[in-house]
Parts: sequence; C-alpha cells; structure tokens
Amino acid sequence: MHTNYYFLRQLAPALKSHLVSSFTRVEEGLDKPTPSLRFMECFSQDRDEIVLVFAQAKGKTNYYKPFYIKATLRPDFSGLLFPETVQRARTNSVNLFETLVGTTGEGRTVVDVRSFQNERCLAITLEDDFLLLFKFFGNRPNLLAYQGNHVIDLFNQQLVADEQLMLNTFDRPIDQSYEAFERADFDYKKLFPTFGKVVNRWIDEQKAQRTEQGAEGLWAIIQDVLRQLEQPRYYLTRLDHKPTLSLLSLGDIQREFTDPLEASSRFYVAYNGLNTFEHEKANLFRLLDKRRKRAAVQIEASMQRLVLRDEGASHEEMGHILMANLHDIPQVPGAKSPERITLYDFYRDQPITLKLKPDLSPQKNAENFYRKAKNEKIEEQHLSDQIGMREAELIRIDQQKMELEPILTLKELRRYIKQHNLLVDVADRHTTASGESAPLFKEVIQDSFRILIGRNAKNNDLLTQKFAYKEDLWLHARDVTGSHVIVKYQAGKPFPKNVIERAAELAAWYSKRRTDSLCPVTVTPRKYVRKPKGLAEGQVLIEKEDVVMVVPRGE
Repeated sequence: MHTNYYFLRQLAPALKSHLVSSFTRVEEGLDKPTPSLRFMECFSQDRDEIVLVFAQAKGKTNYYKPFYIKATLRPDFSGLLFPETVQRARTNSVNLFETLVGTTGEGRTVVDVRSFQNERCLAITLEDDFLLLFKFFGNRPNLLAYQGNHVIDLFNQQLVADEQLMLNTFDRPIDQSYEAFERADFDYKKLFPTFGKVVNRWIDEQKAQRTEQGAEGLWAIIQDVLRQLEQPRYYLTRLDHKPTLSLLSLGDIQREFTDPLEASSRFYVAYNGLNTFEHEKANLFRLLDKRRKRAAVQIEASMQRLVLRDEGASHEEMGHILMANLHDIPQVPGAKSPERITLYDFYRDQPITLKLKPDLSPQKNAENFYRKAKNEKIEEQHLSDQIGMREAELIRIDQQKMELEPILTLKELRRYIKQHNLLVDVADRHTTASGESAPLFKEVIQDSFRILIGRNAKNNDLLTQKFAYKEDLWLHARDVTGSHVIVKYQAGKPFPKNVIERAAELAAWYSKRRTDSLCPVTVTPRKYVRKPKGLAEGQVLIEKEDVVMVVPRGE
C-alpha cells in the first residue's frame, strides 16, 4: 500500500509540514514563521532512481536545512525514501528538471503538497505555476514536471504517453454510496478501485470471520475499513513472503509507525535491503504457494464433476432401464422412437424420463447409452487419477516448503532448487532431472513413431515451420492455446490409429484443456497448415482438418 491512494492522502499533509511554511513557538511567546523550502536540485545516479533536494538556502558548498526525497521508479517496484543525507557522486550523475530549479540557483519555493482523489499520484506545487508529480501507476511509474496543465518534462522518457497527461484529469470523483453499491450489483471493487490487493485481502478475511452475510454485511465491512483508512496506523508487515506496507493490521507484522514518512522510508529500506538469498527464497515460496493453489483448484473442479456424475441415473443405468422396459415401447417396423419417453426406474423405484434419438430404434438408443457409459467410465477413471495426482502434488509441495524453511544460505538454497528442479513447472520442464539441457522439443516414441511436442509459442513455430515436412501429421487441441504436436512420417507406413490417439492425448495434455474430461484435437497433414505473415507467434491457419476426442494424458 506504499503507493496506494489511501496512503498517499496521508503522506501528502505529512510531507507538506516539512516543505511548506509553518509557525513555531519561541521563548518570547511569539509565533515565528519557518519559511517554505525551495526546490534546489534534482539529479539521478541510477537509471531508475532520482533524488530531489529541497532547502531554505544554498551556500557555496552546502544546503541550509536540506530535505531530501529519493524515489525509485522501476516497473517492478516504486517507492519514496526520505533520508537525512544524500551523497552525490562526482561521476555518473546527471541534473534533471533544471527548468523547475531555475537559472538563478536559488530554486523555486514549495507552495503546496497534495494527493489526488481516487488516484495513485502525489504532487509538489512550486511557485510560478510549476509542479512535480509522482505517478505510481502499476508498472509505469514516473516523475512528471508540469507548468500549468501541461507536461514540460518527464523522468522516464520511454513512457511517451505520459506527455499527454493533463493535470486537471487526475482527480477521479466516484459515487461510493450504498445506492451506487446496489447499482454495481454489490461489486464493491467497482466503487473502490483504489483499495488494492492488501485492502481486498483484509475484506476477504473479514467476510470469512463475520457471521453477517449478504450485501448489508459486506457493506458494513467496507464502512469499517474506510473508518480505519481515514485515521490509520502504518504497519511494516510480511505478506506472501515479502515486505509490505499496510494501513491495516494484516500478515506477519514486524513494526508499527504513526508517521507516514518514517513508514515509507522503513518499508523502502526493508524491501530494497533484501539480499539475493532473501529475494530468491521469497520468490520460491510464492511460486510453491501458486502451484499449491492451482492444484487445490483442480482437485475441487474434478471433485465437482464426480459429484455431478453421481446425481441422477448414469448412461449405463439408462441403457438397462430402456432394455428392461422394451415391452412398454410400441415396436412398429420402420417407426421412429419418441423424443422423450417415461419408463419405470427400478434402481430408484420411481418414473424416469429418457431422451431418445427419434431416428434410432429403442435398441439402437440403448446401444448409444452403453457407448456413452463406456466414455463415462473412462472419464470417471481420469478424474479419479487427476485427483490422486493433485493430492500427491499438495503433499509434495508442503514437504518442500518444510524442507526449505531451515535453509539459511544461498548455496544451500540453489542446491535444493537444482536437486528438485523447483523452478520448472511439472507441466513444462525444460531441463532434465540432472540439470542438463533438454532437447529442443519434447519427444515421445510410440510404436517406433517419433512424436515431437513444442514447448511454447516461439518453439511451436520453430517445430511447425522448420522441423516438420508436408507428409508429417500435425495435431493441436481445438480452440485453445497449447503445444503444436508433430508425428514424423515414415516412408511407406500409414499412421497407426493408436499412434494418432497417443499424439492427440499429448496435444490435449499440453494445452489449456489439460483438466477437461475429454478434449477435441485437430489432426491434419502438415501440408494443410499455413502461417500467413502478420500472425502472432504460435498462430497458424488450417485448411483441412479432422477432429478426434481423447482423454488428456501426459508422458
């Protein structure tokens, strides 16, 4: 929350008290004004780092009562530090925003410090209608210089769209009444887009703990969090294994602050002070948590499918019921079956209505039910196997997290990562267990036929365009992203049915349909696959295709 709107609106008045004129009590009992600071200098010694210097005056070599702001504006991290001193390097240092500093060397006086309504921006207003604006937009942070309503300079010159940002467009008034909450179908995130991940996480935890349910209960939680954000305390905590600045009591709290400037500085140091070992270990824990969550979701989805299958009659039972009640169905030669028929369900001792295909006889309809029942059993076994695999994965991940906890050195951590191949997803390993480079494509041998599998979009293009010939067979899961699969042609040999099915299973497995019970797979000779100019990596056009239905199955 260190760049969140709710924090910046607390930071602005606290920063203003340091930069803008105020009054202090002296011994004589009179109020003595402390003059506003002046913007004296701005420089950068690092690609994504900038230092702003404010002071009452400047001598020959030093500043009088200086105040420093050090900002890091990287795509992966942005934040503000307020150090007591800053040493400028003699080399590799460049002056910035010299127009705002002025040509006399006396700097421009700070007039105001403000935040913007429902926006992640902080502005320092200077005399002569100049303004410095910190923009903390996700992975596009920047520092902009304004004169009036228009940008006249910016820190990150690559963000060219920032040149068009008008100052009068930053305030975003939003109707946040209960009536607006109702109009938004009780989706509070539409009304409070600036809450961010930390606040939304706190709300989710409160929803789980409170007995109040429904829209009114959620609205009460929102009002509670708004009250806390109005007069917050500042917590340096750890969430998802990394330092976090929070305005709410959440996570593993390390320290608590009352001054937003100190909180911002302490968080900045805590985050950027992590050494390589701490970064790698935290990233690894986040990766394992992500995989654990994905496995749990897949277990839940498979369990739901199994539960739904248990409700009502199975296709096998429908076939038995239809055959047992043939005597109740009019048997007229050449006549069609009814579209629906109600028969006695001897499994449940009640009537059941079956949907039939009118163009088939009752006996053929029963055969159709039995054929579906066969696929039903395959699907059931597949779902059970999936659940078993994911449960084993959960156990393995929990064990790995326990084994990682006591590791205290980078060397031990990297050795453990290499031994267990942790940085490579089980579904897409690019290295062997021994750490050696894997072949260019995944390869499976089926009845002496080579099956090659692309690893990613770019690798798919390489496989299809450079390593496949027109006689080869090309496969891909239908209507979803996934790997290109090639079955290499053998002179004089037709592609056996079991080889095609195995290649289709692999194409389904290495696609977004991996968790589906049955997956349609496109099968066509490579000569019918084209890639016109302008298509994205991995995209192709297919002129002619057959489709097979298979159960996704990996190597």
